Amino acid sequence: MDRITIVKADQVPVLKRGSGILTVPLVTPKSADNPAFTTGISTYPPGQGAPLHSHNCDEQVTILEGQGEVEVDGKITPLKPYDSTYIPGNHQHAFRNTGTGPMKILWIYGSARVTRTFAATGETVEHLSAADLMGQPEDGG
Repeated sequence: MDRITIVKADQVPVLKRGSGILTVPLVTPKSADNPAFTTGISTYPPGQGAPLHSHNCDEQVTILEGQGEVEVDGKITPLKPYDSTYIPGNHQHAFRNTGTGPMKILWIYGSARVTRTFAATGETVEHLSAADLMGQPEDGG
């Protein structure tokens, strides 16, 4: 039997991803039974962004607040609220905050199991794991 899940964002523990980047996981295998996708919201401080990386699955991102840019396969495109991207799996990309305030994004992956492969090192990590940092580790955890 299918189980319906309601995720209350204010009740989800916020993940510190390094350099002040915060993530609220929404629909994940931890919050829903056998989901067909993975979703969440990440907030990037001014000047911060993800390192260049790729995923094992397709990704859709919508800018909710702020302004930024996305680099996909070497091409940089400016983004503003409600601009959306669709990036097929295995394409190197990175989202960066180019504004003066926080940039908030909604991300959706087309799989319940998501990995991230960092372009600089070739290392592949499980999405949202302790090794899946977007920036420099925070002091004290």
